Order: sequence, then structure tokens, then C-alpha cells
Amino acid sequence: MTHEAMQNAEAGQRSTPRRRSRLVTCLAVAAVTAGAGVCGLAALFAAAAVTAVPMLFMTAGMVVFFAVGYAGAALITARRVPPERRRTARRVAFAAGSLVPGAVFAWATLAPAPPSPATALPGATAVQVTASRLTVIKLPARGTTSRPPIIVVHGGPGVPELQDNAEAFASLTGQGFDVYLYAQLGTDGSTRLDDPRGYTRERAVENLESLRSRLGLPKVILIGHSYGGEIAARYLATHPDRVAGLVLTSPGALDPADTSGDLVSGRLDPARKAQLYGTLLQPRPLLGYLLLQVNPPAAHAFLPDAEADARNDRVLKLTQPALYCRGATLTERPVRGTGFYAMQYPQSATAPRPSDPRPALAGLPTPTLIIKGSCDYLSWRSATTYRDLLPNSRLIYVNGAGHNVYHGANKMVLAAITAFLTRQPLPLPSYTAAAPPVGYEGPP
Repeated sequence: MTHEAMQNAEAGQRSTPRRRSRLVTCLAVAAVTAGAGVCGLAALFAAAAVTAVPMLFMTAGMVVFFAVGYAGAALITARRVPPERRRTARRVAFAAGSLVPGAVFAWATLAPAPPSPATALPGATAVQVTASRLTVIKLPARGTTSRPPIIVVHGGPGVPELQDNAEAFASLTGQGFDVYLYAQLGTDGSTRLDDPRGYTRERAVENLESLRSRLGLPKVILIGHSYGGEIAARYLATHPDRVAGLVLTSPGALDPADTSGDLVSGRLDPARKAQLYGTLLQPRPLLGYLLLQVNPPAAHAFLPDAEADARNDRVLKLTQPALYCRGATLTERPVRGTGFYAMQYPQSATAPRPSDPRPALAGLPTPTLIIKGSCDYLSWRSATTYRDLLPNSRLIYVNGAGHNVYHGANKMVLAAITAFLTRQPLPLPSYTAAAPPVGYEGPP
């Protein structure tokens, strides 16, 4: 071996431990950054639990993050860097491991997103109910009639769909029904609450009763969809003498143990699901959601309604295909007027466990029509529970219909609702079995 080759071999032997040492140092800095992040978030949420002021809980989190990051950088350099280079190395490690990630986190969480443009629906008015205002649209009956008026209770929670519902149920006015559509608290043009803890099922029922009273309607027919079906049923349990009839489309589960409502994203194709999670996991809305699990007023102060609702609109637009059968021809429409806190607080860790309305519903004689589509993501028992509780109810099964069974002017569904309300024979037979039909795509 030549002298030059020997020198190269010795240099290679010396460089290998050096590269290994640098790799270990980089891994140590990464570990410190991760640890500092965990400590910083823990401090942020601990502070948010006792104060709703974003400046205070954000500062607490950043201070702890930087303190742990600096201490970690000092420890790494003290053990792995010669004394004469420690100060510079400590600064470099702290900047790379804490200052840069901290700045990126601050920018990503503090930069607000633009709100959605406001839209006004023709014929919408504001009705005062229990210290709040609700947006209401009336579709007047054509001709004179003595039929009970209809109030449509939208789903979500927090998804008003006033335009879609107006288009779907406008035909009922030709049968002599006044049809009222309203945006529940925290949605569309209705009042937003400063404290999200006010968005409860109990308050939704109170608002519905106040709305009925304000409109001067002695007795009403309720059409409740999804979560709105649950609210309509709870209203019936509380005010059975005020309900002339009940129509429930894809009704929400009454059993608190039924978690099938969480399965909607499972019906999306992989590309759409990736878009959805990419939107949900953006730092600012994700932090707002996590704060809601700790202290709802802190979440509201950090992520205000206009921004939270705009982000919620975009998320729900991405989930639209899950509300219909796979492969269905779907013209996606803009989503406007949804309420992030009206939707998320009732499902949050800080919300109280909802009361069970089933004992009060059992045996009520109110005529009830329950409609379930074959592509609904909710459990089958979420529909049969209503059928089993209400002796004067009928359940019909619509093959080829999704969760939003009446959207897209589904002629069979609208014909069934019209026939039920006008006391005509239904176009579909009642489904009386306990088990779901063959081909039902949701859970049992």
C-alpha cells in the first residue's frame, strides 16, 4: 500500500466516528425538540384550563417550550462538544431545535384564515327566542287549508342547509302546508354564543318550543333530519301535546353508546379522505379543536366564530360524497352557514352526557314516519329504536338512498312524506324486521 493510500485509509477511519457523532447529536436535538414540544403543549393546555385569554395560554406554552429546548441544547453540547466550542454549538442547537420550530408553530397557529362570504337567502327573517335570534324562512301554503304547519329541524348538529331543505320541501306547500325552515342556534344568520357550552340538546329543544310559540302555531308537524331527528324526538318527549305528526329521516341515535355518527369519513375514497385529514390537521384549527376539549371559552377566544365556521364549511364540503351512495351522480354545492361550535361542542369531551329521552318517548301515540336509506352511515338500530318506542310509527327502507335521503329531489322519499302527511297509502311497505335488510351499508 502506498503512503497516500495509507493516509486516505486513516482519514476515512477518523471521519466515520465523526459522522456517527454528528448523527447522534442531530438525533439528540430532534429528541429534545419533541420533548420540548410535548412540555410546551402540556403547559399551554394547563394554562388554557384556567384562563380563556389566548395571549396568556399561548405565552405559557411558548415559554416552557423554549426553556426546555434551551436546557436540552445546553445538556447536549456540554456532553458532546469541546469547551471552547460549546457556546456557539449551544446557540446553533437551540436555534435549530427550538427557535425555528417555535417560529413556524407560532405562525401556523396565530395566522387566521379568511371567513366565508356572507349569503342571504330570500325570505329569511329573524325571530327572537329565549335571548337569541333564529333565522327563519316561511314557505306559505298554496290555497286555503286547515292542515297543521310543518317545521323542518335540520341536522348536523350545526348544518342548516336552508336552501337544500327549501327546495326539497317546497312541494308540500302545494298540499296546503305552511312550511317553516329555521337555522338552529350557532348556524347561518342565527345568534352565535360567546360560550360554546350553551350549544346543548336541551337548549335546542327550548328554542324550538319558543319558536313555535313566537310563530303562533298551536300544533305542528316536525320533519327532523339526522341530529334534527333526535331534537324533534326530544321535543316530542317534552311537549307531546304540541306535535301533530313526526317525520324522521336518517334520525340520529338516541342511545348515547351508539357512536356510528363518527363513521362518516369511512365512506370517502382514499384521495378525498387524504384531503379531509389534511384540512383537519392544520395546526390552527387542530389547536382550536383540542382547546375545546379542555376549555370551550378558551377555544372560542382563540378561534373566533367567523374563522371557525369558514373552516367548518370547507371540511363539510369535503365530506359531501359520504352522505350519498357510492358512485352516485353528485353535483357538489358550496357549503355555507355551518356552525363549528354548534357542531363540535355537543360532541366534545367537555360536554355533559346527554339525557336519555327514551323513557319519555315510550308509548307516545304520535303518528310517525321513519325513513332510512340503504347507504346511511348511521347504525340500523338508530332507526329501529324510534320504531320500537313509538307504537304509531312506520319505518320504510329506501334502496339506493344515502344519509341525505331527500336531497336531489328523491321522488320516492318525497312521495312517501307527502302520502304520510296527507294520510294516503305509502308508496313503500313498512319494514318490520329487527335486522337490517340485505345490502344495508351501515353498521347494525
